[in-house]
Amino acid sequence: MVQIGYGMLAEQAGPRQLVDHAMHAEDVGFDFSTISDHAAPRLPAQGHAPYTWSVLGAVAQATSEIPLMTFATCPTMRYHPAVVAQKAATLQILSEGRFRFGLGPGANVDEHITGDWPPVDVRLEMLGEAVEIIRELFRGECVSRRGGHFTVDSARLWDLPDQPPPIGVAVSDDRSCELAGQLAELMVAARPERSLVESFERAGGSGKPRIGQLAVCYDTDREAAVRRAYEQFGWFGLGGQVEAELASPDSFEAATRYVRPEDVAEAIPCGNDPEAVVDAVRRFADAGFTEVALVQIGGGAQHDFLAWAEEKLLPDVHALGGGGAVAA
Repeated sequence: MVQIGYGMLAEQAGPRQLVDHAMHAEDVGFDFSTISDHAAPRLPAQGHAPYTWSVLGAVAQATSEIPLMTFATCPTMRYHPAVVAQKAATLQILSEGRFRFGLGPGANVDEHITGDWPPVDVRLEMLGEAVEIIRELFRGECVSRRGGHFTVDSARLWDLPDQPPPIGVAVSDDRSCELAGQLAELMVAARPERSLVESFERAGGSGKPRIGQLAVCYDTDREAAVRRAYEQFGWFGLGGQVEAELASPDSFEAATRYVRPEDVAEAIPCGNDPEAVVDAVRRFADAGFTEVALVQIGGGAQHDFLAWAEEKLLPDVHALGGGGAVAA
């Protein structure tokens, strides 16, 4: 059975609203939750970018059972790996072991605020080094090192959970899959590509969870759903490499000027037909993913979506099989 999560998109709602949404998602019966960790929205129409770690701390106290996860934190520029390790360890304690630590190489729009944006091969080197530092700190070690990208001087985590949070690494190509397979307990991806799962498993990820993310736009009026998806997710489908390089919400807006509403509607299930979402989740399951987080587009539409999901959607998507090991 594929596990179904609820994705908190921090670019489309304020911090108090996000906590409220997470509480409702737990009540509805989602299997887990994720949250984005960005410094800026992708389009100005989204309108928000609260500090994810403050939101997560509040969610950890406002909920009691639903697992939490970053999807995904970049531990290399905006956050030093030693600092982000402290955040994750603290959250694992606050949530009583419900946290999974999704990491990724980041995007220019978020990370450039603290320095120049490096090329992708350097970003992956930085991510690998960051994961090594985080793991040493999670083991309770006093860490001092001067690596290729980071300096750590006598760092130690004084509050450690009984079990460190599992680390996930976001993947988009063979290089990132190799890194995830070697260093992570789980794989994170935004697209249902079987080749990613195969590459991850060849690199050491066999039997480990593979977590996808699916944008949806629920509304009883399908045309209204398409308009909302176009206004807030018009950048969707540009491709991971393009998205990673854009430097500001205005850049995203300029890059999507030739995207049409119907283009977005082809990529994102819009309206209130549960079968459209089931079909989209099935593509992840068929590709070998074990979990899928649903991100509802529109900060003001979350409770309607959650009520619909409880009544119409979750029983069907929970019935899907798939997510098993994929033969290389």
